[in-house]
Amino acid sequence: METIIFNALGLFFIILLGYSLKRLNLLSKADGGTLSIIILYLTLPAAIIVNLATLKIQANLFFLLLAAFVLNCLMIFIGALFSKNKSMKEREYFMYSVSGYNVGNFTLPFLQSFFPAAVPLLAMFDMGNSIMLAGGTTVAIDKIVGEKAPVSAFGIVKKLLKSVPFSAYLLMLILRSGEIDLPRALIDMLQLMANANTFLSMVMVGLYLELKLPKKSYALVKRALGVRFGFGLILFVLFYLLPLPHTVKIVLCLLCFAPIPTFSVINSVQAGMAPEVVGFTSSISFIIGLFGMTLALIFIGI
Repeated sequence: METIIFNALGLFFIILLGYSLKRLNLLSKADGGTLSIIILYLTLPAAIIVNLATLKIQANLFFLLLAAFVLNCLMIFIGALFSKNKSMKEREYFMYSVSGYNVGNFTLPFLQSFFPAAVPLLAMFDMGNSIMLAGGTTVAIDKIVGEKAPVSAFGIVKKLLKSVPFSAYLLMLILRSGEIDLPRALIDMLQLMANANTFLSMVMVGLYLELKLPKKSYALVKRALGVRFGFGLILFVLFYLLPLPHTVKIVLCLLCFAPIPTFSVINSVQAGMAPEVVGFTSSISFIIGLFGMTLALIFIGI
């Protein structure tokens, strides 16, 4: 338990470090954008390849792929239910805020620092999650609010293949399905980049942290976060009680407290929601997510 607590405190310290560097004007929020490019194009794909290098294809991997679709759809439906009397843009913000899972920039680095053996399972979940984030969620939400969804199946596939992390997932899944090993020298080289993924991701979270919010939006943000993490807690209890393999249980229980994904932030702003409201909601979800995942890990045990 001490290892988990100290590791979590270390991650929290790195987030605070990133936030402090921004407050001291040594770095800016724009530098978070630069870091995100390094993470998405270099360190995250490297971490995915390294952690999936010895993946054995099993049935529970595809169970997690399906679980991603089901959980995303469930949370969209719950978001729609709890935002019935809101305006269209608030309904869209609400559904985007309660659904989706931030895996690449938070859950994967978190799990990588505690329990690398579970990363392959998380990767399979994120493949399904990515398909929803790349367009599936937008189609569902637009149908609910009565708008025409401009997203096609071809558009979703195109967006997914342009994503370097998703392409890395897909490549490793194909290679490991044929039990093809990458050269050891390549894995060792990629390991150097993969080791930086957790640190850079947490610094980026700190740089993006926004703690200012217009007073009139407090109730809406509080409700959105309450629904997201309230139902996350219910799902946590459900997954904990189900007779699942221990590693699968750890992955699903941690995901119950995953923060809001970047795609949801972008889509909420595009729906007309004020950026400061969306940014604040996302920032608080990261803080809640860190503590929620830490407590979940302590409770379940590795």
